[in-house]
Amino acid sequence: MARFRQSFLVKHVFGWVARLLALASLLALAARACPAWLSSIPYLPDLAALTPWFILLGLLALLLALMSSRWFTALVLIAALALNVYWQYPFYQEGSELNSQADQLVALEHPDRYDDVARVMTLNVYKGQADADQVVKTVSDNRVEVLALQEVSKDFVDRLHKAGIDRYLPHEQLSTSSKEYANGLWTAAPMQSPSKDDVGSRSSMMPAASIDFGRGKTSVRFVSVHTTSPQPGSWNAWRRSVSDLGKLQNHEHTRYVLMGDFNATYDHAVFRDMLGERFSDGARQAGHGMSMTWPADRAPLPRLVAIDHVVVDHDIRANQLQAVPIAGSDHAALLATVMVE
Repeated sequence: MARFRQSFLVKHVFGWVARLLALASLLALAARACPAWLSSIPYLPDLAALTPWFILLGLLALLLALMSSRWFTALVLIAALALNVYWQYPFYQEGSELNSQADQLVALEHPDRYDDVARVMTLNVYKGQADADQVVKTVSDNRVEVLALQEVSKDFVDRLHKAGIDRYLPHEQLSTSSKEYANGLWTAAPMQSPSKDDVGSRSSMMPAASIDFGRGKTSVRFVSVHTTSPQPGSWNAWRRSVSDLGKLQNHEHTRYVLMGDFNATYDHAVFRDMLGERFSDGARQAGHGMSMTWPADRAPLPRLVAIDHVVVDHDIRANQLQAVPIAGSDHAALLATVMVE
């Protein structure tokens, strides 16, 4: 009798835990499904950002529901899991490959600036605290031709030059609306029409410059992106700052690559609306993972969310995405290969 009671109690506890986890999963899916105009509800952005992890939570809940014979809960969890897998699957579906010469071109010791292919990199340097030497080494090791940095300080820029960034990326554009931190671009090729701000966002100034990729035939405009972080008191400002980037869709005669800290994941409706029919998230286009980049300074905990992106225009392809931890920063650097068609 005692063993029967113990078994009954265990099943009862498992059943309630399964129900609670099922409720959490449904709340996360509801947050992900909310339209952009509702996305500034407090803490909803945080919940939506964790949507992929609720697949694991849902699997645990499903196991507990089956062990406790909670069949209705199990059915709800199966439906929730199916929907979440449907949303996340494109990140793991084989994407469009670059041409056969792309690997060889980006591996050259001195990459050709006019071959329509480039290795690019973005990193939030966490208020200038990132290791500048490691940033330059990563640029060198990966033959990076365009670098976008966010939250750079004057001291960090000095350390970047001391580390030798000019040997690889001699052209620089910085802009800031504060006295402390700036966003910046560094390029191997000369900048055309450099701008301190291409977006006019209420969050920060986002510098931009056009790069000649094809000897006068192919021009691509790069923007270093940094939007407002979704925090208490800043929910509406966060939503507006991500939406501001969507205005670039109206510039029909300019090819864009937007790189930086978007403070949003693909599971945020406001980010998907910003992409629209024109832009693509490089990680989703590549199809070999979500490229989680934050937080990168809490080892052994894993990076939880993909808020740094390389966003490409409709006639540009992205592949070979890689997240690289950089000492001193709470973000991992995100690298990608982009190719203009």
